[in-house]
Amino acid sequence: MRRAILGLLLAAIATPAAAQSWPTKPVRIVVPFGAGGPADVYARIIGNELGEALKQQFIIDNRPGAGALIGTDIAAKAAPDGYTLLMMSNTHTTNETLLANRPYVLLRDLVPVAPVNSSDLVMVVHPSIQAKTLAEFIALAKKEPGKLAYASSGPGTPYHMAGELFKSMSGTDLLHVPHKGSGEARSAVMGGHVQMMFDAVTAMKGNIEAGQVRALATTGTARSGVLPDVPTASEAGVPGYEATIWLGIMAPAGTPKEIVERLNQEIARIVAKPSIKEAWARQGAVPMAMSPAEFGAFMKSDIDKWAGVIQRAGIKMQ
Repeated sequence: MRRAILGLLLAAIATPAAAQSWPTKPVRIVVPFGAGGPADVYARIIGNELGEALKQQFIIDNRPGAGALIGTDIAAKAAPDGYTLLMMSNTHTTNETLLANRPYVLLRDLVPVAPVNSSDLVMVVHPSIQAKTLAEFIALAKKEPGKLAYASSGPGTPYHMAGELFKSMSGTDLLHVPHKGSGEARSAVMGGHVQMMFDAVTAMKGNIEAGQVRALATTGTARSGVLPDVPTASEAGVPGYEATIWLGIMAPAGTPKEIVERLNQEIARIVAKPSIKEAWARQGAVPMAMSPAEFGAFMKSDIDKWAGVIQRAGIKMQ
């Protein structure tokens, strides 16, 4: 009995000490999405900043596929020692309802660390599509139900959910064409293989400006500061439509609280840097900052929100 008590006391003393010395080796950030998408881009920015601040390398490990399930499961099953993190998005909060056979439960097997940022999406079509406005696209889709398709980076991703919500609210019948990552989906639309997609403003802005795609609408409650001439979907023909993408960091359940708190503080400091805020504003991204507990409550609220949307719209996996 005394040995057990002594062991518990030593463990309690050792945990803060270990947290103070952490990290003593490279830290892996698992990104369950393909290279080039928002999660990958911002994971690299956060990783570089954390590396400079904590004097250790933060390695980006892209593990895309199965609507983010593959990479997320890898992170959830990793040792809870502070050396594996997960870059996640609202893909994960929708998947809690959309994918019944997940190998993990988000808020049971992972712990919230910190949010990163949020941004609007933009609906784009290949230039060959005759529709020049959202209303014209809806009319075209209703004229030829099931013929037009939209690309996404996989089931449950914000791009998929934005498309399904659009179908439900606009009364259109569109074919969902999932890809392994947003880069593949983007290439499919720019190449004319798929007619339309919803993509992050941060990722698609340059392609719009280059004329590779045509923007029909953004998805926020107000016009995007980086695409001010593009109307919102709500004002252009689908009243009340809203869909965004947000990103955050989680860690395997059981990761020492002191490490989680330290990461939270460092990430909050990073996203508050004037240089970061200015650069992200030019891309259409808004920094987010919350405590781990606040971020957990935010995620729980988002899970509940999308559960309602999915059920009301009758969204099902294809």
